[in-house]
Amino acid sequence: MCIIRRMKEWEWIDLPSVGSTNDVAVEHSSARKHGKFVITAARQENGRGRRGRSWIGFEGNLFMSLGVEVPLSRLGQLIFVVTLALAQSILKLSPQEAVRVKWPNDVLVRGGKISGILLEKGAGEYIIAGIGVNVKHAPELVGKSYRSISLAEIGINIERLELLELYLSCFDELFDLWQKQGFEPLRQKWLSLAVGLGQEIQVVQEQTEKRGIFSGVDADGLLLLDVNGKIEKICAGDVFFKENKSI
Repeated sequence: MCIIRRMKEWEWIDLPSVGSTNDVAVEHSSARKHGKFVITAARQENGRGRRGRSWIGFEGNLFMSLGVEVPLSRLGQLIFVVTLALAQSILKLSPQEAVRVKWPNDVLVRGGKISGILLEKGAGEYIIAGIGVNVKHAPELVGKSYRSISLAEIGINIERLELLELYLSCFDELFDLWQKQGFEPLRQKWLSLAVGLGQEIQVVQEQTEKRGIFSGVDADGLLLLDVNGKIEKICAGDVFFKENKSI
């Protein structure tokens, strides 16, 4: 049964099961003129992450896709709003928790991956932000050099729709800040939580690998890599740390 209601400024559609909330959100964006919306599902059968990776959809976890109107040219900055909103949500639930962010769009808790995030183009100026959060269960990341973790594992007992409401509140606050004051306040908030800043990293891209010192992010959210004293800007890639672990 599909439930349609409003949650603050958001049109909210909750579904019992979907292949991918992002697919539903992309389709829904073509029928809308304006306004924010969010698609959630109790189960997700075919979630996906960056570079075609899958995201396992255990029941009890939060699967959501946000539809927001943002120019495609600002997608790189929107990623930081999406990521920071989740980090802040967890910190509101457990202020002393070891929550960190990892470029480009990971949220880590105690060094474990708590979520999967994927941004895609919707209809018109809609950007769809798909987010899967390990609320009750953490899928095993087979073949990966990092681990996943759930909120339940660290003692945060919350239901998926409670987390949804908290997340949207944090997102709205950060989104409004972004619209009013630009990207710089978000960049500073992100850097305050960034893992590996000032450390040697390896950036693995489709056709190449680069090593250097992680020196921050620029005004568009691009990673700044110091390679032998020269700053290079990285727009996409997987980050690995010196001990060969991508956390």
